[in-house]
Amino acid sequence: MSRRAPRSRALALALGAALAAPLALTPPATAAASYSVTPLKFTVQAGGRACTVDADLYRPTGVDRDHPAPAVLGTNGFGGSKSDGSTDTIGKAFAQRGYVSLVYSGLGFGRSGCLISLDDPDIDGAAAAQLVDFLGGKRAADDGTTADFVTLDAPGDPRVGMIGGSYGGAVQLATAAVDHRLDALVPMITWNDLAYSLDPNNAVGGAGVPGVFKWQWTNGFYLMGEGQPLLQPSLDPSRINSLTCLHFVTQACRTVHTLNSGSYPADRTAELLAFAHRVSPVSYLHRVKAPTLLVQGQADTLFNLNEATATYRTLAAQGTPVKMIWQSWGHSGGLTGPATGELDLARGNLETSYVGRRVLAWFDRHLRKRTHADTGPAFAYYRDWITDPDRTYATADRLPALSRTLYLSGDGTLVDDRAELVRGSRGYANWPIPTSHSENSLAGLLGVPDSSPRDTKGTYVDWTSAPLERPLDVVGAPRATLKVRSPEAERTQNSGDAADKLVLFAKLYDVAPDGTRTLVRRLVAPVRVPDVTKSLTVTLPGIVHRYETGHRLRFVIAASDDAYFGNRGIKPVTVVSGPRETGVLRLPVTGP
Repeated sequence: MSRRAPRSRALALALGAALAAPLALTPPATAAASYSVTPLKFTVQAGGRACTVDADLYRPTGVDRDHPAPAVLGTNGFGGSKSDGSTDTIGKAFAQRGYVSLVYSGLGFGRSGCLISLDDPDIDGAAAAQLVDFLGGKRAADDGTTADFVTLDAPGDPRVGMIGGSYGGAVQLATAAVDHRLDALVPMITWNDLAYSLDPNNAVGGAGVPGVFKWQWTNGFYLMGEGQPLLQPSLDPSRINSLTCLHFVTQACRTVHTLNSGSYPADRTAELLAFAHRVSPVSYLHRVKAPTLLVQGQADTLFNLNEATATYRTLAAQGTPVKMIWQSWGHSGGLTGPATGELDLARGNLETSYVGRRVLAWFDRHLRKRTHADTGPAFAYYRDWITDPDRTYATADRLPALSRTLYLSGDGTLVDDRAELVRGSRGYANWPIPTSHSENSLAGLLGVPDSSPRDTKGTYVDWTSAPLERPLDVVGAPRATLKVRSPEAERTQNSGDAADKLVLFAKLYDVAPDGTRTLVRRLVAPVRVPDVTKSLTVTLPGIVHRYETGHRLRFVIAASDDAYFGNRGIKPVTVVSGPRETGVLRLPVTGP
């Protein structure tokens, strides 16, 4: 049993409730078809263990052996179960729309057994594939219940799609990698690479170099997983690992312990990266063939838009049918709910929201085989500056390219023309404690206010553009290239511990005419510089943002951020700019 303090227990409970809330899929009144619900148990083999999966089968009235229907499979986000608002309403919503729905508690959650294995395809994917066996009539539930009323493409091959968010999103890709019977996927607000999600390094060419530990998000989820007895008493014995790693697979605990140590010796770094990659879509997307509709959230500091973009590009390059939508809401941004006109999974407004209609069309085309169903453009994105709910989404056949270049001048300005550059150097130094704030990662989930982003004088450098003469729409991931100098970082960067490499944080502000600064979606780009003696290129998190007329862009390099671990020791930094040695900021811009 856990011996955590009462405050930690309360945090785990609050996190569980908060993470579940955004993923509800309650059908609207217009979807009134009736259905029956049958609780089922399945004994599965997963990760070398036999354990029970707790599920509910939703069967629409009139669906039988002579009148079969395609199926939808779904599971919970991290910390949830089949019974929370994030999962059972998936069953209701699609059963009311004529689909057979099977929703289940993911391994290690609710009343399902086995350890938490972070959506490992060989464990979580294999378990889900055994539920596909049930839908295909190849196996029975533990009580003998069989399903002979699901549309089949071949004996044992059911017509089935998956939908869900976050942890319930990645499991779809994991399942599709081991079971090609899946016909359609809708992964929402999920990850591409857990190494990037939890320990991001936004430096281009930084492969093999550990990132900057996102300690608030990571430890919040770790606490929730290890605190499962508080959320679900009388745990199945198959959910217990050991006294030092209660409910996760051992490698997951070792990864979190390494990250919390603040040290990255070569052997532990290799182990950390290998495990994070192995259980992430980045390592197995080449096996995913099912048509995939990716839905990612702009308000998401946990799994930002770059994650979905990486998945999209990989699937598209290999010929897997894929489309992508950047909706407004994600894991961040508080508990205010989706914007007006957005898909609100708490209400299930599928037919009346852009994303909802796209989901229904995706399943119409790939599950009901309605070839006339229009599944929409390759790429769509929500624009929060458009007030007409029927026009909030813009569409395109590809992602915008980096089409606007600004230069980092030595006098602290962002200029359009190299001829306007001024030679100069400016510097900063980190303190022993964090001096910049982007967000409290858990504030929104816990329903508490967060303070405004801030930077402390002397611990950052910035560059600011002239006021804009017309609106500027940035859609995608900006990229910056610059040269930093840090003799202390140069001295320590080859110590054998990657923690001695220089850490910095890049970010973009919107500065209004009255001086008010907005850190767009509170997103930052953490960087552990691979080699401080060389030029550095940073890919910032993707955004969708309009800089209005009269506003200014401000690009910032900061020494720290209190949502992340920072530098080991004090490492002063100097940035030199001039006509022959200047940094550049490239923006993906749409419109004129």
